[in-house]
Amino acid sequence: MNSFSFSRRRRLTAAALTALAVATTATACGSGSGSAGSEAADSGTYTVWDPYPQFAKGSAWAKLLDACGAEAGVKIKRTGFDTSDLTNKALLAAQQDNSADVLIVDNPVVSTLAEAGVLTTTDDNKLDTSAVDPNLLAAGQSGGKTYGTPIGANTLALYYNKEVLKAAGVDIASVKDWPSLTAALAKVKKAGKKGITFSAIGTEEGSFQFLPWFWGSGAKLTALDSPEAVSALTLWKDWLADGYAPNSVLNNTQTTSWQEFATGDYAFGENGTWQLANAAKAGFDYGVIPVPGIDGGNAAAPTGGEFVTLPVQGDTGRYATTQKIATCLTSTQNLYDTDATLSYVAPTTEVQDKQVAADPGLQTWVDAVKAAKGRTSDDLGTKYPKISEQLWKAVQSALSGSKSPEDALSAAQSAVK
Repeated sequence: MNSFSFSRRRRLTAAALTALAVATTATACGSGSGSAGSEAADSGTYTVWDPYPQFAKGSAWAKLLDACGAEAGVKIKRTGFDTSDLTNKALLAAQQDNSADVLIVDNPVVSTLAEAGVLTTTDDNKLDTSAVDPNLLAAGQSGGKTYGTPIGANTLALYYNKEVLKAAGVDIASVKDWPSLTAALAKVKKAGKKGITFSAIGTEEGSFQFLPWFWGSGAKLTALDSPEAVSALTLWKDWLADGYAPNSVLNNTQTTSWQEFATGDYAFGENGTWQLANAAKAGFDYGVIPVPGIDGGNAAAPTGGEFVTLPVQGDTGRYATTQKIATCLTSTQNLYDTDATLSYVAPTTEVQDKQVAADPGLQTWVDAVKAAKGRTSDDLGTKYPKISEQLWKAVQSALSGSKSPEDALSAAQSAVK
């Protein structure tokens, strides 16, 4: 045990230095407060840390945690953190051998914590992930091992304004690939309306929104300067040059991009499941289609959402109870209720079917999630943050006109190397 702890802490020290560089989904929950506490582990109390500070003590989420604790025969002490703060707190706690029993983290963070030796594998903790969609589970896999299970997923798709498209004579069924989408944008502009809005800001949000087009071209994150990647960035640059997308995308967050779409002037807005409640209040008829691939089909969009993970504990006797708590949180009924609260698509086909049965309008989102991909998939793990930073810098350079798409992506690939 001592040699393991020494090795793990040495890795943790290195990981802590780079924790702030970990890219997290820009759809992270709002700010909140809470302190983890530092008392020694109590055999009758189990700690849960999550990135949902917006859910107070009496919320449905807090009640679910309490219920799962009661089912396992223990009390739950829960703390909600901001997403970025949670990563640093988890690394520090692991250094001090004071980790939470259950840690719920944004999916790109899993590989960082796993590489630092913070998390147990599903082989070790016996969490059953057999029902989880493989593409969603991949976001929590590193080095051939799985660390936790997804609690739900969100992703990106294209919202469209039915009135704007009708006035422009565009049949949404005709939008199947990049050429047909661009043709639709041309008709919309000719009709005096605005085409498409998205977020291309120089942060993870910009990379997050560019990835469906990047992957939809057939490009891979290991080759940022491929011809396929250039075609994706050229698509966006041409849209700005032709007036189909506004220059404001360079500074748009996903929130400000949504606000532009919500004016009712735009035909399309790239955004996520988290805007469904706002879409219902928009005051115009809307629909949703998956982001199309360059030659048709659904492009892989990046997955957002969190993983339920079980950190390494000095007292290994706690694992059996922790596994019961995690299994309860991710049971079919509890996933259904939790994902409704979080506006997520469930990670299993069984629960997805229940969601669509209750709201047929979610089918498009289920389709998008089934085609989605984890940002750290392909065993990129902790390499992703550096790749992402160079990607958003390339997008900014090309859309601002300071570099051609080819030069911007070539510089990005060189910087990654």
